[in-house]
Amino acid sequence: MKRSEFSYEYPEELIAEYPADPPDSCRMMVVDRDSHSINHDKRFRDLPEYFSEGDVLVVNDTKVYPARLYGQKQKTGADIRVFLLRELNPESRLWDVEVDPARKIRIGNKLYFDDDLTAEVIDNTTSRGRTIRFSFDDVNEALYQKIRDIGETPLPPYIDREVEEKDRQRYQTMFAENRGAVAAPATALHFTEELLGRLEEKGAHVVPITLHIGWGKSEPVDVEDLSKHRTDSEEYHIPEKTAEVVNRALQSDQNTVTACDTTVVRALESSLSADETLKPDHSWTDLFVYPEYEFKIVERLITNFHRPESTLMMMGAAFAGYDFLFEAYEEAFEEEYQLFAFGDTLFIK
Repeated sequence: MKRSEFSYEYPEELIAEYPADPPDSCRMMVVDRDSHSINHDKRFRDLPEYFSEGDVLVVNDTKVYPARLYGQKQKTGADIRVFLLRELNPESRLWDVEVDPARKIRIGNKLYFDDDLTAEVIDNTTSRGRTIRFSFDDVNEALYQKIRDIGETPLPPYIDREVEEKDRQRYQTMFAENRGAVAAPATALHFTEELLGRLEEKGAHVVPITLHIGWGKSEPVDVEDLSKHRTDSEEYHIPEKTAEVVNRALQSDQNTVTACDTTVVRALESSLSADETLKPDHSWTDLFVYPEYEFKIVERLITNFHRPESTLMMMGAAFAGYDFLFEAYEEAFEEEYQLFAFGDTLFIK
């Protein structure tokens, strides 16, 4: 397939700049593949209606860190922006980053963030990518705390407003436990303790995986021929308990496995055993899902409305069916659903 087949126009005024309040009051479009029907009457808080005893909901417990740092070049005082992509080596304090302005930041440059935190550029990785080594006179946990203190929440670039202090909570799911993401598993932003409690009262199992989300997953694919696209690898972990619960549901004729967010799909579908059951794993995945992919683990998907030509939208098309997904998006625009990370949800069953 071609990238351009996933292009569409959308009303920019539908981009959600803030989440619903409370989070589970957002709308939830229910897309039923068996009956080829679309229901516009539900809110996210109605999710427990679709779960029975023994059903499984898998969530991503990655935790977003404030990845955007502002500083200066030490000698010239020129303003710079550094976006932390991935920690490479905790002992050496090496990180992969993107820098701006890239043309002014070269190997050997010293970067100043505050009196306690500086860094040196030690390698070029891409036109905007660099590897830096932080200089910090304390243990690593103190370094992470310093980054939390001075860093800015990495809201997606299409959110056209200033980052606010409250975004540290808004752009973090209630499941967040394991630090390592530069973007949130946005579908799970809609959960509340009350909603989770009602799911558990129904006898549903809510179990975690971890997939540390990299930067740019919502951006358009950069090649026209999708067979030539290569995604960046992301680290994931499938706990043994999660694998047990998921496999028990897969072996049952009565229960379903629902992925909350496309990131959960990537982790689950990347960790197959020889008999196509889920195996516990801690690895990296570059799985790219687009139409004609055959899903082995995930039976239902809760997701957001995604940007044109993005891998996230392509996964949605693979799961719902290409034509049916576009039909759902067209109705979403007509019904004025809120779009993207802070927007409304799509439950494909």
